[in-house]
Amino acid sequence: MIKIGDKVRFLNDVGGGIVSGFVDKNTCLVQDEDGFDIPTLIKDVVAVSTDDYNISKVAKAAIQQNTPSTAGATHTSVKAALAHDDDQDEERETDLAEASITYRPQPQQRRGAEQLNLYLGFVPQGNVADVATRFEAFLINDCNYHLRYLILSSEDTAATIRFEGEITPNTKTLLDTFSRNELAAWEKLIVQTLAYKPQQSFLPKPPMAVGLRPDCTRFYKPACFAKTPFFTTPALLIDIVRDDRPARTLFVNAEELNATITENQGHSTQATAEPGKEARQALKEKLRHEQQPAQATPQRDPKAPLEVDLHASELLDTMVGLSAKDILDYQLKVFHEAMQQALPHKGKRLVFIHGKGNGVLRNAIVVALRTRYKQCRFQDASFREYGFGATLVTIG
Repeated sequence: MIKIGDKVRFLNDVGGGIVSGFVDKNTCLVQDEDGFDIPTLIKDVVAVSTDDYNISKVAKAAIQQNTPSTAGATHTSVKAALAHDDDQDEERETDLAEASITYRPQPQQRRGAEQLNLYLGFVPQGNVADVATRFEAFLINDCNYHLRYLILSSEDTAATIRFEGEITPNTKTLLDTFSRNELAAWEKLIVQTLAYKPQQSFLPKPPMAVGLRPDCTRFYKPACFAKTPFFTTPALLIDIVRDDRPARTLFVNAEELNATITENQGHSTQATAEPGKEARQALKEKLRHEQQPAQATPQRDPKAPLEVDLHASELLDTMVGLSAKDILDYQLKVFHEAMQQALPHKGKRLVFIHGKGNGVLRNAIVVALRTRYKQCRFQDASFREYGFGATLVTIG
């Protein structure tokens, strides 16, 4: 039974509206969205919603009356229950701006970045030559591991935590902004790290505690700030960990130094005009040897071929900021220099150690020997000594 106020839809036409009255017992007036009353046969409309009393709505109002959220509202009649504001029955919509962020994107993984590489990066905010220039200090994680870190300021046997936190793979984080007047705080640091990969299996890395002694005079030299892969402007990079190996720095503890001198003085059997001179000399020798290879390379047979190691790690102190082409050009430059020095000595033999790799360097050397040094003979060097990664050249 259709009544005034019912929302109806036309059966034989598109659209509908709300019943606003009746012309006769077979015809009703349907008010459309524009407010026009359209006479329509009752049999040609169907009700899609009604304002009539219904059990479900009354039951809903009764249930809400007994819930804690509507305990303060009392409805004494069905009419009052139906008159209750429907807006209060709807659940409150959550504002997306107020919603907490629960999704976190997975850190980016790079092929061949399974070795730990961690750096301190310093970026000037202005011209390095300007005395008032401030610097930004970044911690750079250039590997596929998450790193928990502590950066300590070391003073003799005590230390103070300066920075701590976690850095995700292949990212950098700003640690501090400082002026040259605050450089003293960066003169002696200890960086402790713990590497891991959450929610997946990984090759464990040992925890590290790396002592750093940055040369603060470099902050006054514009030439020390160079292009790097991590910043769009020139920066000063200091190694903390490179290819799983902690940076080698030297700390001389004042107390240990005095103890060493005193101990050597006690064992000295010969008095000298300058007490502790022998001990200090011994300590200097010890420190000098620590900075040199453990064993000196034995002198080779004069008749043996001259070895020229073209591995980039042997030729360059750092490869940061260099492209593969830059490295190859430098390796070929060393090759040509060695060949030019050997050309006047016929019969002289040279072994160029280039490694197996992908063969790019070896192919470039072979092309040069066939075109530029046609008078020279070449072949693969001894497999027993060099494997497949060396070429023997005889000057002709």
